[in-house]
Amino acid sequence: MSAAAQVIRRAQLYGKYTSLYRFMIVLYVYLEANAHFQLYQVPGSSMRFLEKSRGMQAVDSIAYDLEDSVTPTKKPEGRQNILNILNRDRVPGIREQAVRINSVGSGFALDDLTEILKGKHLDCLVVPKVDAASDLHFVTDVLRQKLPERHAEGSKNPIKIVALVESARSVMDLASICKASPYLSGLTFAAEDFALDLSLTRTPSLQEFMYARSAIVTAARAFDLPSTLDLVSTTFRGEEGKRALQEESENGKRFGFNGKQCIHPDQVPTVQEVFSPSKDETEWAVRVVICDRKADAQGRGAWTLDGKMIDAPVVGKAKAIVAKAEVCGIDVKGLQSRFQDEEPQ
Repeated sequence: MSAAAQVIRRAQLYGKYTSLYRFMIVLYVYLEANAHFQLYQVPGSSMRFLEKSRGMQAVDSIAYDLEDSVTPTKKPEGRQNILNILNRDRVPGIREQAVRINSVGSGFALDDLTEILKGKHLDCLVVPKVDAASDLHFVTDVLRQKLPERHAEGSKNPIKIVALVESARSVMDLASICKASPYLSGLTFAAEDFALDLSLTRTPSLQEFMYARSAIVTAARAFDLPSTLDLVSTTFRGEEGKRALQEESENGKRFGFNGKQCIHPDQVPTVQEVFSPSKDETEWAVRVVICDRKADAQGRGAWTLDGKMIDAPVVGKAKAIVAKAEVCGIDVKGLQSRFQDEEPQ
């Protein structure tokens, strides 16, 4: 188990993930352990976009794309463009740099990895269309051979992998996929590709995706993967779009996802708000943690607050909310001061 996974398990801290796709640029926002992480995806075949991305401010991570946004004839050029960027000095506004390679089954992945792993400042690989554990075995074997010093076990700066779940085969093999690589840090549900694979028709209720979504969240938690990113909300314009996004985001949160993919910048504030602790949630969690310390000192394993029983699982949830609230910039210390006199009932 990685250090990050151990932190997640101990703190029961769910990561916060958000993704934004707008034409050729994709934004992922997520929280892993105690680090807020943003990933902008830029087409590797466009030096103009690549150069422009280096001027972005306060971005935790940039991902340079070699898959869908780069045509087959442009793949070699894209690899060299990205390698050029990765070998330059880091810019102050970007904390991490990632690359979305082509799928293992595409025939391009080995060439992608052979070139991209030469990059001095590569931090993460996004692997699409992971249909089986063997896909991650392939990527892992190449990583071990090319970059043994960046191994997930023992390295202070390991390479990360994010796997995209896009097919029925992938969902049925989730347990093996989650165990396939020590580099793996998260799963993302690609609903449109999944619907295409199964010939499904997407409906507002999302009932047709219930099994796949539940399976992804359950597998990620079972194998200590901090990232679970929900499907895209395809309706986003006007009041109807905002309402649909709000409902889908809340639905995803109830399912156990850490965040939600987006297709328009206007979706990001709603998604961030839903997947961040609310004011009421944070206040409740702070009160629980304060009262738990006092109850523990009194030798009480269970107690009540606001007429509801509080025991170890509830306290664990409260601590996770407090930890997430701190990373999201909520004034937890102020709330702790405000509720310092709270007593367990």
